[in-house]
Amino acid sequence: MSMSRKEFIHKTGKGIIAAGAASAASPLLAGCQKSSRSSSGGFRMEIKSKRLDLRHAWTIARNTSTYKEYAFVKLEKDGIYGLGEAAHNVRYGESLESIIAALEKARPILENCDPWKFVDVNAAVQAVCEGQTAAKAAIDIALMDWISKSLGIPLYQFWGLDPKKAPQTTFSIGIDTMEMVKQKVEEAAPYPLLKIKMGKDNDEEILAAVRSVTKKTLRVDANEGWKEKELALRKVEWLAANGVDIVEQPMPSHMLEETAWVKERASIPILADESVKTSADIPRLAEAFDGINIKVDKAGGLQESLRMIWMARSLGLKIMLGCMVSSSLSITAAAHLSPLTDYPDLDGNLLLAKDPFTGVTVRDGWLILPDGAGLGVSGEF
Repeated sequence: MSMSRKEFIHKTGKGIIAAGAASAASPLLAGCQKSSRSSSGGFRMEIKSKRLDLRHAWTIARNTSTYKEYAFVKLEKDGIYGLGEAAHNVRYGESLESIIAALEKARPILENCDPWKFVDVNAAVQAVCEGQTAAKAAIDIALMDWISKSLGIPLYQFWGLDPKKAPQTTFSIGIDTMEMVKQKVEEAAPYPLLKIKMGKDNDEEILAAVRSVTKKTLRVDANEGWKEKELALRKVEWLAANGVDIVEQPMPSHMLEETAWVKERASIPILADESVKTSADIPRLAEAFDGINIKVDKAGGLQESLRMIWMARSLGLKIMLGCMVSSSLSITAAAHLSPLTDYPDLDGNLLLAKDPFTGVTVRDGWLILPDGAGLGVSGEF
């Protein structure tokens, strides 16, 4: 249901005044008290898990998977619901069980919150347990979906963004046999930019396989695969000479001094991935990288991702907007931020055999954001 600006100001303004005293006493929990504007309390929360089968086995420098099983969240209030996906990653100490446990810890906050104080609600959820950022991301995605649905506008419009400024996304090619690498590249014909996973002992073989079937501009993600700075620099310059324009996380996340050495000598940009999770990580990375890869799933949500974008810009860093292998729910949520970024890498849904949701689409590599209210995502929860 849409709402005029006057009605919105009237509705939210009353709540802000009523909550003023509580906010002064406890800023973190001010948004988690029962709303004075509604007798229905906070959200009704549902948690489900879904198995997402992949079109092909997905291999990176660390591991291989043929499916993902994630938790999904539904927050419902006043006949409106918001959806969120927790695309967890074992790299950050997360599992389906730990994610569901974190979501349950947040349940009391959400069942007693005022959604319109979404900044305070998000802060309370962030504080509920250590780590488990995918769980927090799922909640924040659902929260922002609900807010913008309640206003009857797309989330990008709520943030004042122009969907036509969404850049082209890359399509990722995982490590595989050389025949399968060629097949994956050929299947990616509609996508003008490819991201190639490397970081093992067969980088040269992989690149040769890719180049045997395409001359497209490539980007490479080493996933911390190169452990010595001299090796990393040789790899980067070799890739640059073969049509690669960006290299992501060439060295292990803790090797910032060595990565800075590579960056100083490299002829193409070096971007951080595993080295960065939240805005707190960004200042120390400015000397070691030319940019960062922001992933809503590991940042802990859309609000934190937006904060990361502005902080990175203030330090002169380029921004890649990445993702986990996930459904269109998580990918579309991130895509609403894409007009603010340089290098979207939002293809996780395109790697699935069957996607339970529909949302953002891709045309000739360009991200086409849905114009429905909220995230604009449809599908069976």
